[in-house]
Amino acid sequence: MNITFEYDVIVVGGGHAGCEAAIAASKLGAKTLLTSLNMENIATMPCNPAIGGPAKSNLVREIDALGGIMGIAADATYLQMKMLNLSKGPAVRALRAQSDKKEYIKFVRELLENQGNLQIKQCTVTNLMVENDKICGVIDELGLKYKAKTVILTTGTSLNGKIFIGLQSFPAGRLGEMPAVGLSDALIKLGFTVKKLKTGTPARVDSRTIDYSKLIIQPGDEQLNFFSYEPNRPVREQIPCYLTRTTKQTHDIILANLDKSPMYRGLIEGKGPRYCPSIEDKVVRFAHNPSHHIFIEPEGKNTYETYVQGFSTSLPADVQLQMLRSLPGLENVFVLKPAYAVEYDYIPAVQLTHSLMTKRIEGLFCAGQINGTSGYEEAAAQGLVAGINAVRHCENKPLIILSRSSSYTGTLIDDLVTKEMDEPYRMLTSRSEYRLILRQDNADTRLTPLGYEIGLINQDRWQRFQEKQKFISKETERLEKTRIKPNEDVNKILAGYDEEIKLSYSLADLIRRPKINYEIIKEIDAYAQDLYLPRDIYEQVEVELKYAGYIERQNSQLEQADKLEKIKIPDDINYQDIIQLSKEAIDKLSKVRPVTLAQASRIGGVNPADISILMVILESRRRNKPEALDRLL
Repeated sequence: MNITFEYDVIVVGGGHAGCEAAIAASKLGAKTLLTSLNMENIATMPCNPAIGGPAKSNLVREIDALGGIMGIAADATYLQMKMLNLSKGPAVRALRAQSDKKEYIKFVRELLENQGNLQIKQCTVTNLMVENDKICGVIDELGLKYKAKTVILTTGTSLNGKIFIGLQSFPAGRLGEMPAVGLSDALIKLGFTVKKLKTGTPARVDSRTIDYSKLIIQPGDEQLNFFSYEPNRPVREQIPCYLTRTTKQTHDIILANLDKSPMYRGLIEGKGPRYCPSIEDKVVRFAHNPSHHIFIEPEGKNTYETYVQGFSTSLPADVQLQMLRSLPGLENVFVLKPAYAVEYDYIPAVQLTHSLMTKRIEGLFCAGQINGTSGYEEAAAQGLVAGINAVRHCENKPLIILSRSSSYTGTLIDDLVTKEMDEPYRMLTSRSEYRLILRQDNADTRLTPLGYEIGLINQDRWQRFQEKQKFISKETERLEKTRIKPNEDVNKILAGYDEEIKLSYSLADLIRRPKINYEIIKEIDAYAQDLYLPRDIYEQVEVELKYAGYIERQNSQLEQADKLEKIKIPDDINYQDIIQLSKEAIDKLSKVRPVTLAQASRIGGVNPADISILMVILESRRRNKPEALDRLL
């Protein structure tokens, strides 16, 4: 008997992208199937058990603002919370949580299992069912067929994964887990370009064999911040991380064994992440640096397994032990799991649209490391967008496209589908030209209305959001209107911060001074003392006031950029016929198929002269006057 299962949405892969996609799709009413190679490893953290950090915390806040789960899970399972870059401006401040790995997995697994419209199955998808360039479902390793209107591929590092430890290698997506075999061949047969990338992870060691007296303690924050905008977030006992450094002995061991590195021997084809290099890469590329920071971080409160951050390597296991024991405090360390590199297949994301649906096969979406990214946060953000759009595609609704000016998520996706990547993509604050507007503190202001419109933000949360916005608006207006006069008491308080006033000032003007913040305003303003505004509200008020001039300037830049965003490029344009374009521009434009002139301008190899030519052509087509270009040239 030929049994077929039927769904609206099938999500292939149970990592962070897959979990967000599956939760979003099922919440929106779609009958959803999540497949995983190993159900015990759903939502696992194969590398560092941590969420957030520079730029990544913006993504987590945006996921939460849209109705995703990563922020909620991180808040529920943290071992330590720390706000990074506090001495710098708000555009680069970043919240980071060291997570309890097992608790995080358990928390997300329970969310999935208690979610209506969602089934989870352990199997390996080996083929895709396609008819007339439309996805129809998937086939597993046992030949079982699962029909679906849409399919989302979130395969992580499992797609033809191969692990390297020294000169030894074996098939695996992660240590202890089988690779996904067959799906790459299916994609190639459908006409997709499939390439390889590489990533890696450090060794895990037994904390009982570490001499912590030789390490520098790195405590969490006393004043807690959270990722989720949901209320009643738990206050948990924090566990410290620790800092050590590499030594000359460490570097000597590495340099003496480079011939045993699969990267340096040319055994690994794919490029690794530039911004998270292996320790051997650090030692070789930064030979002038005599030492590198290494962080010792717990994996959970009920385990001795400890993560050695900054010590990723693919050198042999015996060499790894020598390297680790050359670190202060780790002289007698015992290795629980060796470090390794993993090479895997991915699909260059220029083959996708901004909705994350493939251009070649209608209804087929891709999210996460299969698109060439690295990082849990990047994967989760893509998974959420793919899950939303898969359901909207089923319902024949317009697909959600996040712009660069709306979010880090929009910037991430635009970079992926516009720029050809040959190394794993990592989100950085420097990648966003609008980072002062796209701060982690205002993600809800930017995206919660969209999350509510989509249907992932419930009525209760929507009301709380509206109340928060009213408080922000009301307090901002009050600070602008309330004036404070110079007197002995006020200047005595301000003197403690090297400030004074000789004239009457509004409280807003005082906050705009570099040394003054809202906490100081509360010392001199009795109304603010009695107001008891939550910290997340008054901090946002403070940022908006203090950086108003810069924000206004960035909004002006955004308005100029929007002019090019509004100029659409017709689907039927044939770049090969535009002989006035450079050959490189013709090749890149034909490959990426940008949807707007702004996107075309961001493609590497397309120069301003090419954009000017395109602009004239589009205008002449609009006016139906093809001779306009001839006159121009």
